Amino acid sequence: MTVIPALKAMLDSIATQASLEGMSIEDQRKAGNDGAAALAAAVAEEPREVGTITEAQVEVDGGRITVRIYQPKHSGPHPIHLYYHGGGWMFGTIDDPFVDILCRERTALAGYVSVAVEYRLAPEHKFPIPFNDSYAALEWIAEHAAEFDGDPSRITVGGGSAGANLAAAVAIKARNENGPAITFQLLEVPALDLTASSPSVEKYGTGEYPLSRAELQTCLDGYLATPEDATNEYASPLLAQDLSGLPPAHIMPSEYDPLQDDGTRYADRLTAAGVQATLTVGIGHVHGSSQFTKLLPEAAAWRDEAIAHLIEHADGHAVTVHNTSKP
Repeated sequence: MTVIPALKAMLDSIATQASLEGMSIEDQRKAGNDGAAALAAAVAEEPREVGTITEAQVEVDGGRITVRIYQPKHSGPHPIHLYYHGGGWMFGTIDDPFVDILCRERTALAGYVSVAVEYRLAPEHKFPIPFNDSYAALEWIAEHAAEFDGDPSRITVGGGSAGANLAAAVAIKARNENGPAITFQLLEVPALDLTASSPSVEKYGTGEYPLSRAELQTCLDGYLATPEDATNEYASPLLAQDLSGLPPAHIMPSEYDPLQDDGTRYADRLTAAGVQATLTVGIGHVHGSSQFTKLLPEAAAWRDEAIAHLIEHADGHAVTVHNTSKP
């Protein structure tokens, strides 16, 4: 299949946008956030109503980070979904309307207390700081779950792109250090091998589709403190020597995405390690198009699949093994 037809005009528009090259990192972030807000208004469904939305400060090494907590309208205790936003570890924010819409959906439709994590960004805060912040958020929500009508025995993690990288790495550290129990991980368009050695990086990173190899490399250079960090299991979960004992995972890469093979390779490695891992490749999708739920029926179907997996794992136990879907 080719790229979803409704995306073609949008890809042409993206290709003709002004370059951010030469702008300061602060100006790039502002431009990116403004662009995301405009894009969400055009292509994403309206935010769903939830019970309450509150914020809390989490103490981390060298500072504090914000978490935004979405609670369902009905009483709990509810399962908890910890969500890490994307943006190449250098960009993105919990204020992004796409993040807000997603967290509201997982609260309103799947019945979770959703927690969006504002980890500190590279290059000011290089690896392992964003990862350490992400793990600190897991420990904090496990300790404070009852304050938000959450059940600390039913914590799931998820994220998109760089956020999926953080979610997968958090699951590995929680296993390694006997940390808070994670019952499920939902990894969307995940970046899991920061050596960028997946074949899809060359195949789809040409610049014809969103996230060129050059853009990916800029993010890797910004995030990693040293080249050697790329092989650390908390930077590249796909390269971890031991993946046994991890929580069940559902992995959702896009077809026309340099990161496609990161997701498929991770599903294969988890399965080989005895972990329940299911995979759905978003046929016709590009990196990030899964959130265009107003524009694309295929994106709404992606969203519905993610919600279904969260509902399936809401009790903390895996129930059904689904067939994988590959192009």
